[in-house]
Amino acid sequence: MPVITNIDDLKKIYRRRVPKMFYDYAESGSWTEQTFRENTSDFSDIYLRQRIAVDMSNRSTATRMIGQDVSMPVALAPVGLTGMQHADGEIKAARAAEKFGVPYTLSTMSICSIEDVAAHTEKPFWFQVYTLKDNDFMQRLFDRAKAANCSAAVITVDLQVLGQRHKDLKNGLSAPPKLTVKSIADMMTKVQWGLGMLGTKRRFFGNIVGHAKGVSDPSSLSSWTAEAFDEALNWDRIREFRKMWDGPLIIKGIIDPRDAREALNVGADAIVVSNHGGRQLDGALSAIRALPQIMDAVGDKIEVHFDSGIRSGQDVLKAIALGAKGTYIGRAYVYGLGAMGQEGVTKALQCIHKELDVSMAFCGHTDITKVDRDILMIPKDFSGDWQA
Repeated sequence: MPVITNIDDLKKIYRRRVPKMFYDYAESGSWTEQTFRENTSDFSDIYLRQRIAVDMSNRSTATRMIGQDVSMPVALAPVGLTGMQHADGEIKAARAAEKFGVPYTLSTMSICSIEDVAAHTEKPFWFQVYTLKDNDFMQRLFDRAKAANCSAAVITVDLQVLGQRHKDLKNGLSAPPKLTVKSIADMMTKVQWGLGMLGTKRRFFGNIVGHAKGVSDPSSLSSWTAEAFDEALNWDRIREFRKMWDGPLIIKGIIDPRDAREALNVGADAIVVSNHGGRQLDGALSAIRALPQIMDAVGDKIEVHFDSGIRSGQDVLKAIALGAKGTYIGRAYVYGLGAMGQEGVTKALQCIHKELDVSMAFCGHTDITKVDRDILMIPKDFSGDWQA
């Protein structure tokens, strides 16, 4: 067993063990990937303020996200195609999150279905939905999530159209993936991954195939995905989704204070400051630079969560200190999943928790719920002094 000390250690193993098509799917952004890179690198512009001679015993990272107890303010973000990173990936990630005491969010574009994940876990998980045109399908998605005892719904609002990711086009990554001689040859070198995929029946989009109108088999997925997303989405449409789901609702994909204010009016329980991991609008502000202005605009009126760019416990600590009540990790846990399956997801959570716990202590705090901006040294122009 290799010694894993941080998320990058898992990423190195992940790259060796997972086919390039699926590695590139996770490890890429749109266009020039500027926003993808800066989501992570901009954290380094924020410094932590060390304190000494403070009692560091009896520390706790436990808190609550949308009223649910969590062992640390981290949730596993919705990631499509997780079941192609590792056989039965969604189930394994959900189990790891469950045992660690953090929320797991299942993507609509998952390989394992809502029902499958519910059957293999004991605690409720969250379910993410896209903004699709088909009202009947949307309602049935929410109904299936309710029947599976999902404890929250996450509506992703920043994917009306798909940002261009060059690597996916070059690799033939689509729904379903377009296999080529080159990609098949690469898959054949990933023996452990291949054996896992041969041993599972879950290889297609379990929430779509057999459920969406006209999608009875994987071959009909391409036309459905090309037409399903609602380019005409507006806030009235989001209000309709709110009526379809009567449980806790989280709106994901807010990056501008004006949109944060709009989200207040649709009855959401929380918003997620996110630019989709840099996979949509390239050249957009990094999520961590956008967070302070959104906190100033709505932070005292709605629960604010944070997503995009987290690779460490220190990143989590900085987002919490800026006011977020919870954070989401996507790539960080996918690296672990692709590297080592369920054990790898657990290892990713352990790395982040260790770094969060120790860094919090060095900053003079023993309770994550008491952490605030006082532990940070932030450049005066961090969020930008932009010319109108």
